[in-house]
Amino acid sequence: MDKVTDLGRDIGEYIRQQRSNAKISLRQLSKLAGVSNPYLSQIERGVRKPSAEILQQIAKGLRISAEALYVQAGILDLPTGGPVTDAVRADVELTERQKQVLLDVYESFRRENVAAKAAQSNSTTTSTERPAEAATSQE
Repeated sequence: MDKVTDLGRDIGEYIRQQRSNAKISLRQLSKLAGVSNPYLSQIERGVRKPSAEILQQIAKGLRISAEALYVQAGILDLPTGGPVTDAVRADVELTERQKQVLLDVYESFRRENVAAKAAQSNSTTTSTERPAEAATSQE
């Protein structure tokens, strides 16, 4: 039972932090998310644990991904991704949108490097095969 209480407190704290980063009041978020002000306040204080639907509405109001709230609430597991991805996701100073942009750029660089390596490997293989082919044809 303590674990459930901790999750409720954690998600509430996370929502409050995201709201603070977005510089919007509890009342404003209540209107944006379509969730009553008292209920939202209870969620932030850890008194209530919101459903997935309510989290989705809150995410929409905060303009962050619902997945981020689902992970914080323990509904979804944190996606794996290595130390860089974990560090970006753990940074409390970044908004969810900033984290996603950073991760998108990081992944694009990784894909680019894999493609460049593959092209270099193909070019090296082709250039090393040609002298062998030439030697064989001369014999």
